[in-house]
Amino acid sequence: MAVISVLVPFVPHRPEHIVPYAAYLQWSPAHRLWQGQSTLVEAGQAFAFAAGAGFRVPVGTGVTLMPLRHPYEAALQARSLAATTGHPVVAGFGPAAAVFQQGLMGAPYASQLTAVAEYVSAVRGLLGTDGVEQQGEYFPMRTGLHPLPTPPVEVGLGVLRPRMARVAGELADVAITWLTPADYVRDVVSPSLREGAERADRKAPRVVSIVPMAVSRPDRDPVRLARASNTGHLTMPHYRDMLRRAGIETDPADLVAGAKGLLDGGAFLYGPVEELAERIRYFWASGVDEVVVNLTGVYATYGPQTALHELDEIVREAAP
Repeated sequence: MAVISVLVPFVPHRPEHIVPYAAYLQWSPAHRLWQGQSTLVEAGQAFAFAAGAGFRVPVGTGVTLMPLRHPYEAALQARSLAATTGHPVVAGFGPAAAVFQQGLMGAPYASQLTAVAEYVSAVRGLLGTDGVEQQGEYFPMRTGLHPLPTPPVEVGLGVLRPRMARVAGELADVAITWLTPADYVRDVVSPSLREGAERADRKAPRVVSIVPMAVSRPDRDPVRLARASNTGHLTMPHYRDMLRRAGIETDPADLVAGAKGLLDGGAFLYGPVEELAERIRYFWASGVDEVVVNLTGVYATYGPQTALHELDEIVREAAP
């Protein structure tokens, strides 16, 4: 089923900063509130704060970085969030960049795919009824969580390239993409998800795409907005490799050219609200189940009121 959701377009310094977005979910057609990794106010705690303030909504994390959290703690936190909000949770995970792994663990994972497979298997097992028993290179484990009735928790995996998509196809409930053009999802990600799912004799995970965008207006520079939304991603090797596979060349020394490439290649959407709605529908037609509207560039450039107003324009125009 095609749905439209919302990304908190900033890293909150205080948990109450996300309340307007949680409140928005309660009276808009949007399906779920998402937040990326935060090293300020942690996403789960911000969502729990909003729930305590009376704004209980479905939430998702896209994605929590594995070196920050043991799989047991990850499963416990995700289930606790489902209990706190009273709604289903998507708990998305990813291995992070190698330099981040190096900084936290002393060395990056020798095998990214093996570490991810063990991590996702452990979290899913812990969230199930039988616990987990695995002999792993990175996450050997023999334990379980105490039973607790909650809304369901789906385990997601951040997916940019084919090999990770195949792992997601084998093990994850949700594949979460970020900055991936619709054609790339259709031609590269989805076939790899199906391949992994077939290998494991299971249904392919549903696809969530977090898509940066902005409404075109006479006083706006789309390149500036694209750059404000994605400066970090344009310098990360794994994102640059994904974009290259999608036909978008980037250079960390020339972020302006990279931002132009995002616009030309459909990784950053820019246009009148009616056109954005059509391009969101194209993501759905390309195999994406849930499109998450990402207005980080608008928020960073024009502030919170403009971002929230623009979010409502897009969601109401594009909602199924």
